[in-house]
Amino acid sequence: MMRSRAILAAALLLAMPLAANAQDETARPNLEGFWNLPFAQTPAVPEDLKAKLPPDTAVLDDTGAYEFPRGEFGGLKLKPETLAKAEKWDPSQEMALTRVCHPPAVVYAMQGPFPFEIHQTGELIVIRYEYFDQTRLVFMDGRGHPPEDAPHSAMGHSIGHWDGDELVVDTTHISASTITNNGLDHSENIRMVERYRLGEDGQKLYAIQWFEDPDTLDNAGARFLEWNKQEGQYIYPYECDPSFALEYQEIDGKD
Repeated sequence: MMRSRAILAAALLLAMPLAANAQDETARPNLEGFWNLPFAQTPAVPEDLKAKLPPDTAVLDDTGAYEFPRGEFGGLKLKPETLAKAEKWDPSQEMALTRVCHPPAVVYAMQGPFPFEIHQTGELIVIRYEYFDQTRLVFMDGRGHPPEDAPHSAMGHSIGHWDGDELVVDTTHISASTITNNGLDHSENIRMVERYRLGEDGQKLYAIQWFEDPDTLDNAGARFLEWNKQEGQYIYPYECDPSFALEYQEIDGKD
């Protein structure tokens, strides 16, 4: 029953009002620009955004540089096999040569302490993340998602629409990857829904990220994110060097 309610609520979250669809292009919020996380404080979740979350959703408090320690999952309810796998997690494995430059998927990547740029048109929104040089396309032309057997990727397949002054983005076809970077991984069947909106002065961008993965979780999860607009800044190449893993192994071996 709870799962049915969550699915229904998510469907309502994604519903496209006719008025929003008919909104004049020039009247829509302009999200264009360079956005960076504030590091001074952890932002509180606005009550009106929290009210739009489906029931039985855990709101995670791990945005920015902070990461959950081993065994902490922010209220997410892990299925038994998911928990068993997470309990075997060894953080040193993340520094192996084969993994150190492997980019995480969008569910985790978007909450990290790296800036991004938004380039906005009427039919396509492009998000360039500095983290691992990843680029995301949000199709605004009314198309749906591809078939289930279409290829999956770290950024997934995103379609968006405007709900008043909020950008709603629905993402599927995400490759299996991490949720909390401490052994909790999601499957390729995860679905993520985001709502973005500008602050009143246009210098802050707020988002609520909601996700569900029935393969690994018995409830849904969400994160609230806040970024500051910074003029005259640019995305720099990430240039991950896997040889860093060798230095880590040398240091770790001396302990």
